[in-house]
Amino acid sequence: MKKYLIGLTGNIGTGKSTVAQMLQDLGATVIDADALVHELQRKGTPAYQAILAEFGSRVLDRDGAIDRRALGSIVFADPAHLRRLEAILHPVVAIESEKRISAAPTRIVVYEAIKLIEAGRVEMCNAVWVVTARPDVQLERLTGDRQLTEAEARQRIEAQPPQDEKVKWATVVIDNSGSLADTRRQVEAAFKAIELES
Repeated sequence: MKKYLIGLTGNIGTGKSTVAQMLQDLGATVIDADALVHELQRKGTPAYQAILAEFGSRVLDRDGAIDRRALGSIVFADPAHLRRLEAILHPVVAIESEKRISAAPTRIVVYEAIKLIEAGRVEMCNAVWVVTARPDVQLERLTGDRQLTEAEARQRIEAQPPQDEKVKWATVVIDNSGSLADTRRQVEAAFKAIELES
């Protein structure tokens, strides 16, 4: 079965996961790059060992697992650290994601990745969907849902390229600043257009 791959991206707090869930509800298979990162940096994996060698035990929790919040506070404070972490993770995530895309049981597959463009994964996609949200909405989500402090939230938002940079690559832009119903209407219309194409 020939796959139709949607690369789903957007900056932190824009609501990519909400859009991914809507696409899954419409019948697509969703592969979440962030969930793959969790899996691939589990204790004892090659990525875990590489992260430990690069950043030391300060990024571990009491059980010896990677403490994502501690690691985040280091890499989002220094672009050089972020690049080093990405150099460890991007290759292993790319290999595993390709396996999962091939094995997906549906024709339409969604690859959800915050670094889709930066990791050079656009070429593999049939379409690039960029989820956007107003900065005040991003901040509200990060301090509410993710329970980051306002300073942590701002640091993470500012560590990323402007949303406009991602929008330049978009086949579809989903504005997720408003109600869920409004977002769902946009997602359903864009999904229906894919189904009509085939």
